[in-house]
Amino acid sequence: MLMSNLFGERLRSKPADASLNSHIFLLRGGYVRPVGSGLYSFMTPCVRIQKKIEKIIREEMDKVGGQEVLLPFVVPAELWKQSGRFSSVGNELLRIKDRSERDMVLSMTHEEAAVYLAKSEAKSYLNYPFMIYQIQTKFRDEPRARGGLVRVREFTMKDAYSFHTSLEDLDRYYEKMHKAYERIFEKVGLDVVSIYSDTGMMGGNGAHEFMLLSESGEDSIVICDKCDYKANMEVATSNYENNNMVEESKQEVYTEGIKTIEELTAFLKIEKRQTIKAVVYAAEGYKNPVIVFIRGDLQVNEAKLRNLIKADINELADLKPYGLISGSIGPSDEILNSCSVIFDASLENEPNMVVGANKKDYHIKGFSVLRDLNTKMKFSDVSKVKEGQCCPSCGNPLKIERGIEMGNIFKLGTKYTENMDMKYVDKDGTHKTPVMGCYGIGLGRLIAGVIEASHDDYGPIWPKSIAPWQIHICVLNINNEKVKEKSFKIYDDLKNKYEILFDDRNLSAGAQFADADLLGIPLRIIVSSRNVDNDQVEVVTRFNRESKVINYDELYSFIEDFYNC
Repeated sequence: MLMSNLFGERLRSKPADASLNSHIFLLRGGYVRPVGSGLYSFMTPCVRIQKKIEKIIREEMDKVGGQEVLLPFVVPAELWKQSGRFSSVGNELLRIKDRSERDMVLSMTHEEAAVYLAKSEAKSYLNYPFMIYQIQTKFRDEPRARGGLVRVREFTMKDAYSFHTSLEDLDRYYEKMHKAYERIFEKVGLDVVSIYSDTGMMGGNGAHEFMLLSESGEDSIVICDKCDYKANMEVATSNYENNNMVEESKQEVYTEGIKTIEELTAFLKIEKRQTIKAVVYAAEGYKNPVIVFIRGDLQVNEAKLRNLIKADINELADLKPYGLISGSIGPSDEILNSCSVIFDASLENEPNMVVGANKKDYHIKGFSVLRDLNTKMKFSDVSKVKEGQCCPSCGNPLKIERGIEMGNIFKLGTKYTENMDMKYVDKDGTHKTPVMGCYGIGLGRLIAGVIEASHDDYGPIWPKSIAPWQIHICVLNINNEKVKEKSFKIYDDLKNKYEILFDDRNLSAGAQFADADLLGIPLRIIVSSRNVDNDQVEVVTRFNRESKVINYDELYSFIEDFYNC
């Protein structure tokens, strides 16, 4: 490929609307161009990278018995109505009507389409297990498109769906897919961590996310350095240490104007962990408010709460219609009988706490959970883990890091197959519902993740496995006939064995090298007048910017060694 023919421009300055390194370099390097919010055109270098990633993914999916299919992007809404997601998924699902006024959707994921295809073909236990996969366009009407390819609206995804006759078989295959994902990320040059995660809108009974640890990540990951415990904040748990206070008798105290935990602890000269706060929610399908009582130094994990009560929630700002006194809500009999109440696990057996008195300007000191609550009260984990809390596996202090999700796998169980009435005839002649797993990788996000993990101040540093080209030839003073002849000879000798980008433009060394850095190709060959006169060339490795002048007759063995090591 000649640079003079390469479509697109490299940009010298940082785009004003880009903050993530991947977004900056994808724009500056001529990889993508924005079309609208969360919508991008992929240009030649990015397409070449994506095709190499697709090849790696296909190889690994085929190794675990996958069969490639292609499901429609536009799907009749009837399929989503059968699964129940047409109404349960929010505005992220783009609902449209065709010319006949039939409801359709732009697929944000393809569980429904996969089940619809599978139920027509897999009617006997003899057809199981099997896995189908595709690399296909998706659309999610994301309200917060950001970070270039990290969070977009239209994207390309590898999604796979496996079907089984037992949960045990799903478990076995899930582990195979987990290992396949580890190989995929290793081959594309990413060091990721596998963490437990929330199933979210996908449903099911188990999930893992593959996370790239990065300060620019939008996910919080809870990690234990001593053992293998790793979990997304949405599902992470910890062990709680008791406050070790001595139980005292209850007493009502006057706390005029105090409504926040900060004000309360300052007034009473106590720690936040010695208080119980109430967080009030409106929940879909619940007539009365849902009140969460939680230790004052902790925050409610709303993902855990949604999963616990199986409803969407919104924190209530106006409590007056429900007779609740802001800043002074406590677990009285009246509250327990009139609202749906949840006690966080952090409160179990805690003595000598401060809690609201359900009276304006009053709180109660000396509240003992074990003594003053019904002994049959249940406690549920609905709090966010804090840094330094104890690991639930080994007790070591936990730490919290940021991460970008690169892929995910789910044990869906029968959530979709049952709702969509997928059956097969078992060996005993009975009709049974298959169990299902699904497995996704977003290709654009993966490209962005590689840049986040591998770049310098000048541009991306692409791994050999997915670089847009393998060798970048820079020609200094191409108008010199000897230089031109030698550089084209190198190009002609190499282009049938390697992918070559040949900079044939009559530009300064600085301009050529700046473009070469932005394109991030692993190996650069520099041809100049001085080197040609000495029958030499200069080679530069992009990952460490190491430069070396070698004899011309050493060039081909050098390249072979570089790509075989």
